[in-house]
Amino acid sequence: MSVTTAKSLVRAPLLPPERMEQHVRRRKRTYAALGIAVPVFLLLVWQVGGWVGFVDPRYFPPPSASISRGFTMIVSGQITNDILVSLYRIVVGFLFGTVVGLIAGIFMGWSQLLRSSLEPTLNALYVVPKLAILPIFLTIFGFGEAPIIAIIAVSTFFFVWIDTMEAVASVGVGYREAARSFGASRLQLFRHVVFPAALPKISISFRVAMGVAVLVDVAAEFVVGGSGLGYLIFNSRALFRLDETYAGIVIVSVLGVLLQMIIRWVGKRATPWEKHERRAASGY
Repeated sequence: MSVTTAKSLVRAPLLPPERMEQHVRRRKRTYAALGIAVPVFLLLVWQVGGWVGFVDPRYFPPPSASISRGFTMIVSGQITNDILVSLYRIVVGFLFGTVVGLIAGIFMGWSQLLRSSLEPTLNALYVVPKLAILPIFLTIFGFGEAPIIAIIAVSTFFFVWIDTMEAVASVGVGYREAARSFGASRLQLFRHVVFPAALPKISISFRVAMGVAVLVDVAAEFVVGGSGLGYLIFNSRALFRLDETYAGIVIVSVLGVLLQMIIRWVGKRATPWEKHERRAASGY
């Protein structure tokens, strides 16, 4: 009679801890270098294409001309007010929409009754193009800051609401039952189990919502006009000053990246356990 001995499979690290840390740091540097090299390469191709005549500089000014023009506009203060105006609208609208979306998502993800009651209506409103309701906000608030901030807040609300709701509702039943077995109240269950488990996904929704806020702000400033980076881009295009147009586009891009980097940094600080879970899942 044969006897089978059960063996446990243990995942051992492929490298010693100190070499593993070096490998992780080297990999991060490689990824960062690739992230910089790709856009630089594309800009160089664009620049060389303008020099050799492959790209028409009348419609596609070389990056050097747009960067130089943008730097001049910033130093002279010509574009400073537009940057500050757009930044104010984006941040205020983002904060309003995020706070309301977070609260709505938490309650609807926590309560099946609220979710069943409100989700169909909010889903119907979610698919409506947000710029389509800008004329309504212009009628209510008039021209100025209020309609642009309102359209940004409404747009960001839906992205934060739907991701927060799904993140809270999708927390595993096993986590909830384990907390209840230790006698946790509903408030303790939410505070110590559900919300920390959902927070990484919620922080990602903040980054997406910030990108949406920048997009909607520029589009709204196309329509409302008067000030802001969107108005600068639209007006310079109408005057066929395309170097200013591309400079405005670059500044919007840089502004959006910086705002998303800030949110990403805050999200990492708010969810330190997520880093260890990712490393454990990847084996590093």
